[in-house]
Amino acid sequence: MRGCATRTDLVVIGAGPAGLAASLAAAARGTRVALVDGATEPGGQFYRQPAAGLGAGRPEALHHQWRTWERLRDGLAASAVGVLTDHHVWCVERGSGRFVVHALLGPEQEEPAEVHARAVLLATGGYEQVLPFPGWTLPGVATAGGAQAMLKGGLVVPGPRAVVAGTGPLLLPVATGLAAAGVEVAALVESADPKRLARHGPALAGKLPEGAGYAARLLRHRVPFLARHTVVRAHGDERLTGVTVAALDSRGRVRTGTERHLPCDTLAVGHGMLPHTDLAEGLGCGLDGLAVAVDTEQRTDVPGVWAAGEATGIGGAALALAEGHIAGCSAAAYLHGTAPDPAPAALKARTRLRRSAAALDAAYAPPAHWPEQITDDTVVCRCEEVTAGAVRDALDLGAGDVRTVKLLTRAGMGWCQGRMCAGAVAGLAGCPPAPARRPLARPVPLGVLARQHPQEGQS
Repeated sequence: MRGCATRTDLVVIGAGPAGLAASLAAAARGTRVALVDGATEPGGQFYRQPAAGLGAGRPEALHHQWRTWERLRDGLAASAVGVLTDHHVWCVERGSGRFVVHALLGPEQEEPAEVHARAVLLATGGYEQVLPFPGWTLPGVATAGGAQAMLKGGLVVPGPRAVVAGTGPLLLPVATGLAAAGVEVAALVESADPKRLARHGPALAGKLPEGAGYAARLLRHRVPFLARHTVVRAHGDERLTGVTVAALDSRGRVRTGTERHLPCDTLAVGHGMLPHTDLAEGLGCGLDGLAVAVDTEQRTDVPGVWAAGEATGIGGAALALAEGHIAGCSAAAYLHGTAPDPAPAALKARTRLRRSAAALDAAYAPPAHWPEQITDDTVVCRCEEVTAGAVRDALDLGAGDVRTVKLLTRAGMGWCQGRMCAGAVAGLAGCPPAPARRPLARPVPLGVLARQHPQEGQS
């Protein structure tokens, strides 16, 4: 097959916090490591860096835990880890004691590459969950993480006046980051009830200083905070001109008569994160709900495969670092036939941070009755332009799960293969989201697939 091939002992897929920590831990124990990532530089979304050509004078101003990033960056530069950036992984094949990672190179993603390894560590991170509402497809509406990526990676702001809305801890750094960059943040609209956080006080004690810091910055920039509110509609013809927000009652339903209009040209919206599990599922790894199931050493149930970070459950960068370190130590021990020796601090941090992550997940659940606000003409699947009305018609025809709705409406059959719309379709169908079980982790040119297993007799 054409393309380049790399051989190593351990291949780590994903160069975010978990992948960086795992690579450094394994390399420090004498393991040949190849770190593979689709971005042009290591760091992942959390440590996303502006391009060198932009000449950022103070990139640390855009980041939380900058000193941790400097330690990881310097450690990676001093290590023997082979860093393979611009490698977009679409499949991992398992053979007899060996794994082959298949990737596409560069921004055009047309030229194939392979990495051969004895073991695989999946640090594939997560992606945002966005629940639809009338007007969410207007230009000017972005995901919260997308707005943050524009600021961190491109040093640009999406517009001069923004509303940040949805639910989850990510909204805080997005709102404060935009405000610090000069954007007028008209409001931070959080659907969760602060009382939910209070119920989990002991588990979230370690998060209080961080939360207090964000609160102080919001006050400094005079950002209004609307708790137990949600966006019910985005307005505009050619592009976004404003949003309507409303208060929620104790059951998560919109309270009639509480609607208010907020003029804005940008809406950064998100409803939490979901684990990236495509590669793990392709390898046959078991899942725990929507996340990759792992044991105390971060091993999956497939021999030779580990997972760490958001792929095993959304928990934030600090938890990803702890899990990555533990996974890297375990993988190195497996390859060398020794006992794993993770730092005790990492084990303690993982236990504590998993408790915090579970508490945050419970506190920041999306409003229970959000599907009631979706009008029939609201587009749910953007790739195939399937509306909420079409999904409801499928339910009337007897569809009771996401797969049947997909067969009747084509929802989820487009370019993103349901990554954006599966949660919304499941919510409209009244069933919990289920693993997608996609055979490929990203679109692949047919020519690349054809060269994988050429027919016998062909040259």
